[in-house]
Amino acid sequence: MQPILEVRNLACGYQTHPVFTRVDLTLYPGQLSGLVGPSGSGKSTLIKAILGLVNPWAGEVWFRGKRLKPGTAPPKVGYVPQVETVDWNFPVTAEEVVMMGRYQQQKIWQSWPSKRDRIAARELLSRVGVEHIARQPIGELSGGQQQRVFLARALVGEPEIVLLDEPTSSSDLHVQHELLHLLAELNQQGLTILLSTHDLNSVATHLPWVVCFNHGLICQGQPIDIFTPPNLERTFGAEMVVFHQEDRILIASGGTSLRHRMQDNLPEVLRQTKSKSA
Repeated sequence: MQPILEVRNLACGYQTHPVFTRVDLTLYPGQLSGLVGPSGSGKSTLIKAILGLVNPWAGEVWFRGKRLKPGTAPPKVGYVPQVETVDWNFPVTAEEVVMMGRYQQQKIWQSWPSKRDRIAARELLSRVGVEHIARQPIGELSGGQQQRVFLARALVGEPEIVLLDEPTSSSDLHVQHELLHLLAELNQQGLTILLSTHDLNSVATHLPWVVCFNHGLICQGQPIDIFTPPNLERTFGAEMVVFHQEDRILIASGGTSLRHRMQDNLPEVLRQTKSKSA
C-alpha cells in the first residue's frame, strides 16, 4: 500500500535553536495515530511543518508519492489547531467558522459564501453532532462544542487526512471520550487521522497506533507494545508505571502515583469524620 503521507529526514527549528532533526514518519490511508510526548517536545512544530506553516531546515514531506514544495500544504488536508491559539471573542458564529474551511474551493470572484457552502457547513455540523448551535457565537459554546465546530471546519474541505494539535488538552474526561469516539467513527469511514496529545491514558484506550516523540521520533507501534516503562521514560524523561488489567492499559508517573507523607498531615477532627458523599 502506498503511504498517504511521508516525512523524510525532516529537521526544524526556530532562529538558531533546533527543535528536532532527522525525523522519518510514514502514515498510511485509513491510519488513526496518536503523536504523544511532553509539552515543548516539538509535536506542534512537526504538524506545522507537514502543513507547510513552518519551513523545515532540511528534509522533505511527501503526499501520495509526490514531494511537496517547502511551505506547501498537502492538497487534501484538514487541520484542527490548539484551542489556545484561537480568539474565542472573534464575532463569528459556529456556521461561519465551518465555512472558513470552504475558502479554497471558492472562485476568485466569489466574495460571499454560496448556498452550497452554507449547506455543506450545516451538513458537517450535523455530522459532528452540533447542528443546533450553528447560529451561536463561538465564544458562547462549551469546550466540547468548540472542538466539534473546528473539526467540522477541517472536514468541510473533504480532506483525505486530518491533523489535530492537542484536541483534548483543555477538555474534561467526558468531552475527551466523546471527541475520540467521534474521531474513531470518522476513521472507520476511511479518514486518515493524526492527533498530538500528552494524555497517555486516552491514547492507550482509544487509538490503535502511537508515535512517541520528544525532539525526534522515539518509537512507534501499537500501545500495548509501545507503552512500556523504558519507552515512556525515554519519551517523557521521568519514571512511568504501566498497569495492565485485562484489555486496559493504565499509565501513571512513578513519583506521583505513590502515597505521599503529606497525606498524614490531617487535623484530628477530620480523622474522626467519616467520608460523606452527596
